[in-house]
Amino acid sequence: MTSTIEWHERLRKTIPWGSSTCSKAPSLLPEEPAVIVKGKGCRVWDADGNEYIDFRNGLGPVTLGYQFPEVDEAIRDQLGSGIIFGHAHPLEAEVAELLCELVPCAEQARFLKTGGEAIAAAIRIARTYTGRDRIIQIGYNGWVNSLSGSGQSLPGQAASGKAVPGVPNAVGELHHAAPWNDIAALERWFDHCGSEIAAVVIAADYASMADGKTFYPAVRELTRKHGALLIYDEIVTGFRIAIGGVQQYFGVQPDLAVFSKGMANGMPLSAYVGSKDVMKACDRGGTVISSTFGGETLSLAASKATMTVYKEQDVVGHLWRQGEHLWGGLNGLFDRYEVPLELKGFWPCPTFTLKTGASPSVREQFMRLAYRNGVSLYNVSYVNYSHKDADITEALERMELACKQLAEARAK
Repeated sequence: MTSTIEWHERLRKTIPWGSSTCSKAPSLLPEEPAVIVKGKGCRVWDADGNEYIDFRNGLGPVTLGYQFPEVDEAIRDQLGSGIIFGHAHPLEAEVAELLCELVPCAEQARFLKTGGEAIAAAIRIARTYTGRDRIIQIGYNGWVNSLSGSGQSLPGQAASGKAVPGVPNAVGELHHAAPWNDIAALERWFDHCGSEIAAVVIAADYASMADGKTFYPAVRELTRKHGALLIYDEIVTGFRIAIGGVQQYFGVQPDLAVFSKGMANGMPLSAYVGSKDVMKACDRGGTVISSTFGGETLSLAASKATMTVYKEQDVVGHLWRQGEHLWGGLNGLFDRYEVPLELKGFWPCPTFTLKTGASPSVREQFMRLAYRNGVSLYNVSYVNYSHKDADITEALERMELACKQLAEARAK
């Protein structure tokens, strides 16, 4: 098989960024693998045969584990009957019913393929329902909606503040970025143009997600006061911090919500859900949102199987327990070896943060050494349901080697 570096060079020749997904293009070569060719449970292998205990999980969608038996069996069974048809398939109804059962705000649901386009659909519904144009966005809501010059161009990466390349100024001027957990900033926007705001879209801040306890109720009250809709981006938080995401965890319901990562264990599927009253804005006579592949059956079969596992087994509890075991243990290693890094946030989806005064290069150095010792990480890293106790113990042993090596390098 061609080596991982040769694959990297080959990808760069024909694909901008070297990957169709920006965050999958390696930035830490040669330690980081350029391509992954296989996953099983909680481990992945690159083209050179190197094994990694994986905490990237496809950048979040793999919540149960690679080749999870119930999901793979559901896909194979459906493959024998067909992938897509010229009419709706019963799985559309079955999966929509499951979502409406599991997600607090969901009275109706529709399907697309990616989180970004589902957020775009929710924004269009909000504009149709309210008759307003302006959108306030908090956090990263996918490339389709990185429209504000002061918003996030990629997860955790603020835009330049200038016009976004490829976005007409007239469009960008209708999208406004606001900080997480800053109700005063939102109030200023509503004081300035409240009668023009269709919706506030929130993707939780990973490191400070606990602030949602007071922030979500305050935003809910503010949007109701001004007649704007509240949209939750549950692409990361759904099926992770709770089955129903932040709305279930914090007990504050939005008008619309979007789910994707986690609902089909890696198969391409997203859903936009909400109350019947709001969702009627995309029914006949409303805004047209339509995609040939929205009812593709293999992804729907995977989603039905995935959500059934969530219902019958304590997947979310496992993610919290194993996350605390792993990330709490790693924070202890950082303290012991005086590595100025810390995992902050909720245990199912914490983020690597620099301690005060630390150089950004420390994070890169640690990540490189983690790869070298067979652990695959990302800025926001996740455990999945296939990470058993032995896997967590082994991962901590490997990352302790990385901490030792980093401490020795910093001491020179």
